[in-house]
Amino acid sequence: MRILLTGGCGFIGSAVIRHLIRNTDHSVLNVDCMTYAASEDTISEVAGDPRYSHARANIVNGVEMQRLFEEYRPDAVMHLAAESHVDRSIDGPGIFIQTNVVGTYSLLEAARKYWNTLGDAEKKAFRFHHISTDEVFGHLEPNDPPFTETTPYDPRSPYSASKASSDHLVRAWFHTYGLPTFVTNTTNNYGIWHFPEKLIPLVTINAIEGRDLPVYGKGENVRDWLFVEDHAEALVKAVETGKPGETYAIGARQPRTNLEVVKKICAILDELQPDPAGPRERLIRFVTDRPGHDFRYEIDPSHAEKELDWKATHDFESGIRKTVQWYLDNRAWWEGIRSKRYTGQRLGASK
Repeated sequence: MRILLTGGCGFIGSAVIRHLIRNTDHSVLNVDCMTYAASEDTISEVAGDPRYSHARANIVNGVEMQRLFEEYRPDAVMHLAAESHVDRSIDGPGIFIQTNVVGTYSLLEAARKYWNTLGDAEKKAFRFHHISTDEVFGHLEPNDPPFTETTPYDPRSPYSASKASSDHLVRAWFHTYGLPTFVTNTTNNYGIWHFPEKLIPLVTINAIEGRDLPVYGKGENVRDWLFVEDHAEALVKAVETGKPGETYAIGARQPRTNLEVVKKICAILDELQPDPAGPRERLIRFVTDRPGHDFRYEIDPSHAEKELDWKATHDFESGIRKTVQWYLDNRAWWEGIRSKRYTGQRLGASK
């Protein structure tokens, strides 16, 4: 299979590319315009493989997308390119609308024009796989059942609203034009090569450096955590076997409060690299909550597990330990980011 994958130098996209090259015979064209959170280091181990290529292009540019489809002639699309940080969407929502909404539209139209040139068998086999988030479903109260594929949409932030918009476009192109699209929604991912503005890498790096560990509100907000390499495996199974018009909610059944996550990171670091100044929980600082902070996300992945013949192999304890160890072993990567692109400052405090 020839796969056109967008956002392949990002956190989840790079994990998918590494999985594709390591574990399948598929070829992949990585379409990534290299925004602040992208890093070619994330795919360095597979970049020399003849089945991998990279086009530095922006999905918003419809003409450029159409050219790439015509030249590469993919059998499938995996659309991961997105602005994804809620706090940044609060400070500057415009780029989220451009990338996540307009960019998805441009990609859908380029795919549709290309798909219409294919023969009947190729048309039937083609897939447009749109990767999305559980945040489009809004938030859950403590006793609410987890999200499923049929949960009504109720986005609460500029980020989740832009992703909800893109999900609707993808489904509309299926129903209106017959383009064989489907959607996967996932829980919070964590793991290696994660840009250090997100909770787990930020807390891990701050704790290594002895900095304050900021926790929103009382740290009671709940997220359902999925190790990124498990997610990558699920996404590849989805593009191989997913059915047009379907939705697959992908998760690992591992909800934790933010405070539990931070304390677990502290405990692992205290074991692996003790701080002479004392246990790292002393660094936890409760800060003003961000506007519109959803209380709880959690997915019931039963449908995806059955239909994709997949289940997460990492529990949270093994996954977070592997993640923390990776950040200890790869200081050069995140220190370079800290010195040039993101120093760890708070984002999304706008009112």
